Amino acid sequence: MDAQELQKIAGDFTVDLPGADLEHRLDPDWDVYKVGGKVFMLMTDLPGRPIVILKADPDHAAALREQYADITPGYHMNKKHWITVEGGGTVDEKLVKQLVTDSYHLVASALPKSNQPRT
Repeated sequence: MDAQELQKIAGDFTVDLPGADLEHRLDPDWDVYKVGGKVFMLMTDLPGRPIVILKADPDHAAALREQYADITPGYHMNKKHWITVEGGGTVDEKLVKQLVTDSYHLVASALPKSNQPRT
């Protein structure tokens, strides 16, 4: 999957996630996806490389980085808790959707009960 397709799949998939909001507050070149006011996904273009940045359980993040060449530590984020996904031969649509879902649930589950989205 190429990097443009990666971002399209990740962005389109968030539409079905309860309480997910898209913001451009950091910079117009950054798409910031939040749930309950907390970031669960970012998208931007590094020079020639569109990327998706997602939160991940630290143990799972380490395993993903070992298993997939197109998954690296989170760009400009805590390298233990965030991953960067790039387009390439090791990432497919099913994996992208699972990573977005996992990131969303990881952040949403840590919200106070009053801020958790209704599913």
